[in-house]
Amino acid sequence: MLSELSRQLRQRLALPLPGIEAQYQMAHAERRVNLSRYRIPENVRKGSVLLLLYEKNGEIMFPLIVRQEYEGVHSGQVALPGGKYEEEDGTLEYTAIRESHEEIGIIKRDISLIGQLTELYIPPSNFLVQPFIGTLNYEPTFLPDAKEVARVVEISLENLMDEHRVSEKVIKLSNGMEILTPYFSLRGNVVWGATAMMLAEMKSVLYEIGY
Repeated sequence: MLSELSRQLRQRLALPLPGIEAQYQMAHAERRVNLSRYRIPENVRKGSVLLLLYEKNGEIMFPLIVRQEYEGVHSGQVALPGGKYEEEDGTLEYTAIRESHEEIGIIKRDISLIGQLTELYIPPSNFLVQPFIGTLNYEPTFLPDAKEVARVVEISLENLMDEHRVSEKVIKLSNGMEILTPYFSLRGNVVWGATAMMLAEMKSVLYEIGY
């Protein structure tokens, strides 16, 4: 099951991606309207995340992390494992693999990357993030880094594709502002912002290959 999906995804991801149009299906209204505010500055920091697919109980799954509470703009949010590019990484691909190992304990050599989605600029933290898609040929045992990860949430692709999981709500930001934004409700977790935008593009790709 996963091997066939991996083959189809590898072929599709080698072609032009759905891109910003797919991502913006899950962007809040202010971001959609004021595009000029989201131009990438010269001093942008780079990072990457990993959407890691594996089989469990006859379903194809991927992990999300719930970040620990801290003094920062992404405190307590749900995200894909990933983080900041370090010079010793050499490539953003390796950053995604390294961070997945550090944050949730995935063995680096066991991750097979099959492609990437469209990079996304995240203004609050000034990060340009490159999402990668990878596979694992066994069900992982997660070892979350207690400093960064409060818990790991396993999501099935069927859950992601369910249109009943998409809604809108008012979110209060770390600066006290409130925004009305679309979100995914995934196993009781509110997934919004950049992570939701990346997942929206993944969802679009899955639709295209007939998943």
